Amino acid sequence: MKALNSILMSGAEVLPLVEGGKGVSISTGLSSGAWAAAGGVGTFSGVNADSFDDNGKAIPQLYHGRTRKDRHEELVKYAIAGGIEQARIAHETRGNAGALHINVLWEMGGAERVLHGVLEKCRNIIHGITCGAGMPYRLGEVAAKYGLYYYPIISSGRAFRALWKRAYHKFSELLGGVVYEDPWLAGGHNGLSNSEDYRVPEDPYPRIVELRKVMNEAGLQRTPIIMAGGVWWLSEWEHFLDNPEVGPIAFQFGTRPLLTKESPISDIWKQKLLQLKKGDVLLHRFSPTGFYSSAVRNSYLNELEMRSDRQIPFSVEPLGEHTAPFDIGLRKKQVYVTPHDKERGDAWRAQGFVETLKTPDSTLIFVTPEKAEEIRADQTACMGCLSACAFSNWSQNEEGTTGHKADPRSFCIQKTLQNIAHDGNIDNELMFAGHNAYRFGLDPWYKNGFIPTVKQLVERIAGGL
Repeated sequence: MKALNSILMSGAEVLPLVEGGKGVSISTGLSSGAWAAAGGVGTFSGVNADSFDDNGKAIPQLYHGRTRKDRHEELVKYAIAGGIEQARIAHETRGNAGALHINVLWEMGGAERVLHGVLEKCRNIIHGITCGAGMPYRLGEVAAKYGLYYYPIISSGRAFRALWKRAYHKFSELLGGVVYEDPWLAGGHNGLSNSEDYRVPEDPYPRIVELRKVMNEAGLQRTPIIMAGGVWWLSEWEHFLDNPEVGPIAFQFGTRPLLTKESPISDIWKQKLLQLKKGDVLLHRFSPTGFYSSAVRNSYLNELEMRSDRQIPFSVEPLGEHTAPFDIGLRKKQVYVTPHDKERGDAWRAQGFVETLKTPDSTLIFVTPEKAEEIRADQTACMGCLSACAFSNWSQNEEGTTGHKADPRSFCIQKTLQNIAHDGNIDNELMFAGHNAYRFGLDPWYKNGFIPTVKQLVERIAGGL
């Protein structure tokens, strides 16, 4: 493989290897600090990160506010305290090597407030801000206030052009790089547009070349692109190195750092990663953010798929083919469905899915009484972890609502990510992963369950593998 030369990022000469930030509480100060100590760019998650008590035990993020807005305020306080704590740990761990970034999601609840709260205390030990999951127009403005570099995560040249023209051209000197995250292969939330087919992955090379053209037009020839999603062995990406069509390039790894000694995920989770097969990661659209996302197929995702499959459209009065009366709810309120859908609904009820819940799309889903109770309880307990949530209809606007009905086909993302991050059952919680996670089981380096340190992993990646 071609020699892997260092690159200037966030004011430091580093290996062109970036740890992808993973929340909630998965990319920690310890893991990101170790990555930076190995000479790369470590990224800790600022998405509801853990803070600790005097005994070093993670403080449970429990909510006591009576209203959603009250609980949202609690969530923001937790996030700021956790972000400050993880920044401190990362700084102490890196030993003045590499560089350190904080990662947040633009669509997380209170994103700007959390960033300001953490950076007010930690501007001198954090070097950059990475941000995706939406169109973070004000990211450059936030970074400029603290003199930090910023790294928007996008999935197309068109998205970057929009950000550049609207806002980033005003803060060009602090644009440290642009993260191109492959929307078909990356783990977590993905930036697929409505014009792209989630079933037909595209080659990232021409998309990267198009992004570079857009950046060159803006005078950003020396600003690096960070390739994220689907990167495993660098030897497979050798054609990106020293390539004038690509320009300065670095590579981001999100899934591979999960399987390291410093990674905080449970041993059961780590062993599961070693057992995955090709196709075990599902690109789906159940997330309450409205984005596509990629996670390991398990009972949790299977239930969401089956919940959505048990769905029929209805009308409140006879209309078109909706001629068959159908009783719903405790009061047996009558709606109208097609005769065929009435048969389907009756069959699901006979199987125990006797509760019907309305969706914003004028459809009914059928669930068990226990699942209906869980869904309603989770919606009621909403703490505003997103700027807008389809599942609970929360919004951080003045009205406190999206203006749409809550969608029972989705789920409380804060609940499940907190659960799995803190030794939850990996089969019954959402387990984010990139689509190449099956390669853990094929890579001879991990034979016999070997789990490397972060330093060993960075050294192996730098060698091409």
